[in-house]
Amino acid sequence: MKPHAIWLVRPEALSLGLSLADTLNATLYQPWLATDRSALEQFRQQFHQHRHWVLVMACGIAVRYLDGLPASKLSDPGVVVLDEAARFAIPLLSGHEGGANTLAYRVAQLTGAYPAVTTASEALKPLTLGIGCRRGKSAAAIERAVLNALGDLPMEQVREVATIDLKADEAGLLDFCRENDLPLRVIARADVASRSWTQQPSAWVQHNLGVDGVCEPCALIASPRGQLIVPKTILDGVTVAIVTDSIHSKSTG
Repeated sequence: MKPHAIWLVRPEALSLGLSLADTLNATLYQPWLATDRSALEQFRQQFHQHRHWVLVMACGIAVRYLDGLPASKLSDPGVVVLDEAARFAIPLLSGHEGGANTLAYRVAQLTGAYPAVTTASEALKPLTLGIGCRRGKSAAAIERAVLNALGDLPMEQVREVATIDLKADEAGLLDFCRENDLPLRVIARADVASRSWTQQPSAWVQHNLGVDGVCEPCALIASPRGQLIVPKTILDGVTVAIVTDSIHSKSTG
């Protein structure tokens, strides 16, 4: 049995489900194909057969599906709810222990959805790193640039890393995130281009990527209510900007 599973409630979401199942190597469930049992009965029979679920449905439907099934955060599968328009990827169950938070970021990378992570430990980490880099930069080079930008700010306060979609497969960036246990948020180039949130536009980036900058707009898009506290810094072909949302966290209690 595959560890990942995708559950659909309507044929209209089949294209999205097929794409996710292929990329995640997941089992795809189409409950309308089985006429002898209700979709809810089918789901309850399969729930504990997989470690991770992507439920393509509304949160209200997902809550009814899960009613009575969760037993312990140490053993429950991780569950992510994704709406059919792929706007939000919401870790609904077992965010940490079950890996739903990590899965939400992965689904967001694949679909362009917003990873709506709500667990407290993430909320207490106020920093978002926006990172851009020349092709082929190593994880070590990226880490040096990040530490240079952070200064006295602790790496432990970083919640996520944001970059442009053209860098989604950058090996050094992926290695840096994995080594520091940081989720990577991928921002579509069209979204970056539509926001002029760059204090220091780069002619090279504009010529090669078609946007004014990467690190500042990506960090601000990933943390839209945040404040830019470290503008673009450059070290050995790696750019880093830092946004904090700690001001808003304090003001909202």
